Amino acid sequence: MKLADLEIFVVAPPAPGWGGQYWIFPKLTTACGIVGYGECYASTVGPEVMRAVIEDVFARHMQGENPENLEKMFRRVYSSGFTQRPDPTVIGAFAGLEIACWDILGKARDRPVWALLGGQMNDRLRAYTYLYPQPGQALPEFWTSPEMAGEAAIAMVEQGYTAVKFDPAGPYTMRGGHMPAMSDISTSVAFCKAIREAVGDRADLLFGTHGQFSVAGAIRLGQAIEPYSPLWFEEPIPPDAPLDMARVAQSVRIPVATGERLCTKAEFATLLRAGAVEILQPALGRLGGILEAKKLAAIAEVFTAQMAPHLYAGPVEWAANVHLGVSIPNLLMVESIDTPFHNALIKNTVKVEGGFVPAPQAPGLGIDFDEDLARAHPWTGTGLHLNMQDAPCDYVNGNSFAGGAPVKE
Repeated sequence: MKLADLEIFVVAPPAPGWGGQYWIFPKLTTACGIVGYGECYASTVGPEVMRAVIEDVFARHMQGENPENLEKMFRRVYSSGFTQRPDPTVIGAFAGLEIACWDILGKARDRPVWALLGGQMNDRLRAYTYLYPQPGQALPEFWTSPEMAGEAAIAMVEQGYTAVKFDPAGPYTMRGGHMPAMSDISTSVAFCKAIREAVGDRADLLFGTHGQFSVAGAIRLGQAIEPYSPLWFEEPIPPDAPLDMARVAQSVRIPVATGERLCTKAEFATLLRAGAVEILQPALGRLGGILEAKKLAAIAEVFTAQMAPHLYAGPVEWAANVHLGVSIPNLLMVESIDTPFHNALIKNTVKVEGGFVPAPQAPGLGIDFDEDLARAHPWTGTGLHLNMQDAPCDYVNGNSFAGGAPVKE
């Protein structure tokens, strides 16, 4: 087997765009005609530039290579340009291509990817979901309404989910970590209270932040929501301060979770050594792929840390997360985005059933990627997959931030 051809799909999910404004799917084909699909979760440059990066990584380091030789290809990419350090754009490009290689390898052997990763450890995976507006709940009001959040949480629990995530704590700004407004702390407490009262002990609360706070600000916020016993406090400070994350972890009685913006096991290692994190949230389409995630899971196991693969992307990265989860002993749960478009793009082949994901049984990633649907929804915008706002935290009028899913006209 040799990798021969590359095609790239840049797909825009319909409004409101849960999972980001666009998704990037590389399709690899071997010289003998086996096809594999991957997904790149990298958004530091626009999709057309990212397309060129993916093409360069493939042509320079992978084309003509046996897709089994994942370690060799990873080391080529990791070392390219005399680097040997994580690079979110190049490693993100390789990650999507690497996932496609696993899809090929599973199909070549007529086995699911998890069977090539050590076999089935878990026959079904606990899933969680963000709280999204339910029918009749308006945007953007939903993002600042504890009452609506409680109603949405009840709806998710009734579908079988045992954990729900929400992020009411204010804007993610390009200015770095800031001190939260007192109104943001009050809103965060009100959300925790409303959701806890709505679901009781039927579901865990997953408190999402996205690196927007200073250490002191994160500690103030975390201590304020402690009475509602969230399962995790997600990425409370910027990802470029791993040792400072330990100061937050030592000051707040909520497990710290982080990792969606980190690349390779190297960036997670400092967090683990410092005792800064209990729950790792790699995005496989940025981390470096499935093999890198399997290595990270093994390292985390030594530190008694658990894995909760991140998903704010499309259904191919989702499928990769699921196969990893099936194969590891220290899985906590997997993030899901259970929308009609996500499901339709892979023809409902890997999905949530009653709050859990059954282990896929079909070869490769177990997905049936709908190329016609992908081509029918091309990205034509000018933004990035995710955006941070320029304006600082508003200490006078309060904050409302829709993150990756702003209201589309």
